[in-house]
Formats: sequence, C-alpha cells, structure tokens
Amino acid sequence: MDENRVPSGGTDDAGFGDNYISLTDENGKEIEFRIIDSLDLDEGSYVALETTPDDPVAYLNSDGSLIILKTIVEDGEEMLATIDDDEEFDKVSGIFMSRLSDLYDFDTDEDE
Repeated sequence: MDENRVPSGGTDDAGFGDNYISLTDENGKEIEFRIIDSLDLDEGSYVALETTPDDPVAYLNSDGSLIILKTIVEDGEEMLATIDDDEEFDKVSGIFMSRLSDLYDFDTDEDE
C-alpha cells in the first residue's frame, strides 16, 4: 500500500473529488464523507472522515464528529473497517486529535 494512500473513488458523477468518499452503512444506505486526514502507522493505515450532509443547515448544526476507520485488505480489495481494539483506537484518535486540533474543537469529556 502506498504511503498516505486512502481509498477513494476519484471524481464521481456528482463532481466529488479525491477528498470525498461514499460508504455504504449496514442498512445499505450510501453516505458521503469528506476525508479530513490520513495516517500510516506500524499497526496500519487510518483515515479520519467527516459526514457531508446534503442539507447545508444540517451540516452547520451537526456536532462535527470525526469517524476514524482503518484501511484493511480483504480478498485483495482495500476496504475501510472500524477499529475494534480500544488501545489501538485510543492511540490513533489521539494522533488525529493532535494533528487536527487547529481545525476542530474536540470535546474530551470522558463521561459520554
């Protein structure tokens, strides 16, 4: 896998470029995400995503949560998957939080 390569569909019919990706959720619904950052570590490659609601008002009112996924290879195809290991997730999310702190006001409340 190339360094800092994140899976994306290139430019699609809607005009989205390489900074956007469309993923299908467990209910079969397609959701568009903006790729905020990517990261390569010994444990693997990771990507931080932000949802891109169709409604601009909904986007402005959203909580701005980042979704962090790991790039895996399954049957020779790159895919994005959740990070099941808590220690791995904490390490990766901490790095993303540090790198993106100028763009986002992260809520670090542990009580959620």
